[in-house]
Amino acid sequence: MKNINIRYFALLREQAKIENEQHSTNGQTYGDLYRELQEKHHFTIPVQMIQVAVNDEFGQMKDHVVEGSHVVFIPPVAGG
Repeated sequence: MKNINIRYFALLREQAKIENEQHSTNGQTYGDLYRELQEKHHFTIPVQMIQVAVNDEFGQMKDHVVEGSHVVFIPPVAGG
């Protein structure tokens, strides 16, 4: 298992009801990790609409999870 530090913003923070957490995962990719968290917190945004940042750099959902990384899942943002 890998321990990951996760921070939530916008709708994901509202749905998780927390701003950040530490999560242990057996997931191989950040997409796998998001799907675990989606099930845990009942996120309504599909994985295809989420971007990921790992250790302050944009990544891809197919990237392999790195132990101890700081992950932010970024939901779509509307603006005016």
